[in-house]
Amino acid sequence: MVLDISLPESLDAFWMPFTANRQFKAKPRLMASAKDMHYTTVDGRSVLDGTAGLWCVNAGHCRDRIVQAIYQQAATLDFSPTFQMGHPAPFALADRLAKMLPGDLDHIFFANSGSEAVDTALKIALAYHRVRGEASRTRLIGRERGYHGVGFGGVSVGGIAPNRKFFGSLLPGVDHLPHTHNLEQNAFSRGQPTWGAHLADELERIVTLHDPSTIAAVIVEPVAGSTGVLIPPVGYLEKLRSICDKYGILLIFDEVITGFGRLGRGFAAEYFGVMPDLMCVAKGITNAAVPMGAVFARSYLYDAFMHGQENAIELFHGYTYSGHPLACAAAMATLDIYEEEGLFDRARDLSPYWEEAMHSLKGLPHVIDVRNLGLVAGIELASIPGQSGVRAYNAMVDCFEQGLLIRTTGDIIALSPPLILEKHHIDEMVERLASVLKGLA
Repeated sequence: MVLDISLPESLDAFWMPFTANRQFKAKPRLMASAKDMHYTTVDGRSVLDGTAGLWCVNAGHCRDRIVQAIYQQAATLDFSPTFQMGHPAPFALADRLAKMLPGDLDHIFFANSGSEAVDTALKIALAYHRVRGEASRTRLIGRERGYHGVGFGGVSVGGIAPNRKFFGSLLPGVDHLPHTHNLEQNAFSRGQPTWGAHLADELERIVTLHDPSTIAAVIVEPVAGSTGVLIPPVGYLEKLRSICDKYGILLIFDEVITGFGRLGRGFAAEYFGVMPDLMCVAKGITNAAVPMGAVFARSYLYDAFMHGQENAIELFHGYTYSGHPLACAAAMATLDIYEEEGLFDRARDLSPYWEEAMHSLKGLPHVIDVRNLGLVAGIELASIPGQSGVRAYNAMVDCFEQGLLIRTTGDIIALSPPLILEKHHIDEMVERLASVLKGLA
């Protein structure tokens, strides 16, 4: 069977997510196929993937091992519920993940996306305090410029204004830490900036304002990705952990982007040496071949629910597709590739070369900041007066025409390539991006 990858008769029926639909449909950018580091467009052009799809294809595109695993699973067991029954795959996957996770993050709740993982983690946090007799702990603390998906919980704790303003008051009892981005102090930092750890102390003020007995959890991205690659200052995450410990507040890391090798370690928790109570993942868990998300919980959290009648459901939460057979097969094959090809170590080893390449863009027209960590980088551009985001959008379109896929948010360009890349791919990215930046108005 050959898939039809020709141009559709009409683009109108598909309401595209996070897209200016009218603008896109007037001049679409359509991919027909992908392999390893490249996409191929419907008109046959090769496009170097500088963003691992959408921060997610860490092992490169259309890997044979993952394709075959999905095919074989679909032909054997296409679906089995995990409500009051099960199948072997999610148990095997959870056991394997638990062995690669730091500390006692050793219980896994499966979802189908990062958004679902975040809402799951928030619900676990609220339920945990309730089963321990602290039902007054209902307040959730997010962070300005944080992105935690598009569920009502994730949008509520998120801090990106356009994602919030259309949807009313959202969840009650939510507060936000300030973000850590400061160009005056930290522009062109290499790795973690040295200024800004004190911003974590704002949690103390919030705790004092609301009283610790009302606060359930704090959720942050260790590295904020979708808002433009905001790197945590040295000591910032450690301070958050210390304050949460002081007041009995759970710390949730949203590692949907940083999980599975992006920083040269399995997880940002390992990279920074800071242990969360709950961790949200998705994207790289299956190399994006089949949707899957997960929440990793520390053993004491899981154990708190395992009381009462044995036939009683401990947590009234779940999804029809939690631990879906095809997603589990894709995840197991993806973990095989990560391990056998040493992709996390590869990312770590390439990070210095990546850093030098990214910072070579300093001094080009409109570039006001470059920041990096692991195999991720943000290039911030000066905005056109009165036209925020237009300059970066134009750069994205021009890069696509020159055969490079980049990601933009506002006037920030984000790069996060598959971990299989070679040095020459980095050189190509920089060369094409530099060419585009030099030609921007």
